[in-house]
Amino acid sequence: MAENMNYGTTSFPVHLPPEQIAAELEANPVALEDVSAAEHVRRALEHPIGSPRLKELVRAGDKVCIIVSDITRAWQSSDVFMPLLVGELEEAGVRDEDILILSATGTHRRQTEEEHIKLVSEQVYRRIRVEDHQCTDQENLSYVGTTSRGTPVWLDRRALECDKLILTGGVVYHFLAGYGGGRKSILPGIAGRETIMKNHVLALNPGLGSGSNPKVCSANMNETNPLHMDMMEACAMVNPTFLLNVVADDNQKIVGAFAGDWREAHQAACQLVDDMYGVRVKERTPLVIASTGGFPKDINIYQAVKTLCNALCVVEEKGTIILLARAEEGFGDPDCQRIIVDYPTLLDREKALRENFSIGAYIGYKFAETAENYHLILVTDLPQEQFGSAKLQAVKTLDEALALAWKEAGHKDLRATLLPHGANTLPKLG
Repeated sequence: MAENMNYGTTSFPVHLPPEQIAAELEANPVALEDVSAAEHVRRALEHPIGSPRLKELVRAGDKVCIIVSDITRAWQSSDVFMPLLVGELEEAGVRDEDILILSATGTHRRQTEEEHIKLVSEQVYRRIRVEDHQCTDQENLSYVGTTSRGTPVWLDRRALECDKLILTGGVVYHFLAGYGGGRKSILPGIAGRETIMKNHVLALNPGLGSGSNPKVCSANMNETNPLHMDMMEACAMVNPTFLLNVVADDNQKIVGAFAGDWREAHQAACQLVDDMYGVRVKERTPLVIASTGGFPKDINIYQAVKTLCNALCVVEEKGTIILLARAEEGFGDPDCQRIIVDYPTLLDREKALRENFSIGAYIGYKFAETAENYHLILVTDLPQEQFGSAKLQAVKTLDEALALAWKEAGHKDLRATLLPHGANTLPKLG
């Protein structure tokens, strides 16, 4: 049993007898090749999935756009793979001046020169043009069609004006899209704000009062996840030439790389993530104690939602979730805080979210919705009053949280599932 649960840069002991621990979930042991990150990438480029090699798909004179994630995804180590990718284009005769690296910022801010260098490496930055997508820059957006779910697809015209489009990124579980990477480089990566909001509101069931759609969740990339399917439609409209996605471990080291067809190579990367972090469990339990894994994964409430969603996969109906999230930087997003604090009821929060959807607002709503349907206790530095009328309870220590859980349960047995690395570990029943 884990003796401690990480909290920021410190930890709390778990004061529970062993017989009350139903399961403790850790990443699966997976045999991975012990080679450098660069070697993983090199092998992927040499042996693409469902596609010829990149240097066979491009030729001299082609205008090529490489889409790279922004600085919030620095764990992908794009500075490792970008020189190798550019080298492949160089072998095909593509000139530096014909390459554009476009950062898929989604709704995020512009980046600094230093951040661009960190993303693509010094050597590539000095050779290749690097620019940021801006979702509100209408002059640089072009309409390419409307999805079957009614999402108008506006994308960065600089990418569309190129002959060849290459997607890059990292794959992890994603609490809305199922998995990161792949088609997310297009939507939300280089999409207009209206497109992003129309797509993301698919996280809610149709009709005010119906709440969030439970099928819009980690590991679900089938037709029951409308948000993912909508992203796939948008990406297919531009039919990317090639994809390079990586998988990293808990130490942010690339342990797998997958290149080739934008659908097939991405699916292979998702399979590795599942092999590593999709942990089978036999049952739901009345209590789940989940830590994000500590700093920086619990730096704010916004980041802690991944752990909350994973805890929901293994807690009993109307059960208790104790979530350790220090949140030394507060909520981490003004919309997240606004949705939790400024509205008196869950229905009011949902109405506001539907009228002006954002990821931050959805995360705030998800915390409030969970607190309505479960007994949600946060171990956090944030005081109770900062959570407004939301029904969650905020305490300072794990022992305080356990005392509240016992009080709520009365004399009922409180068998617990522990998630020491809840941001990464996804419980899967069966």
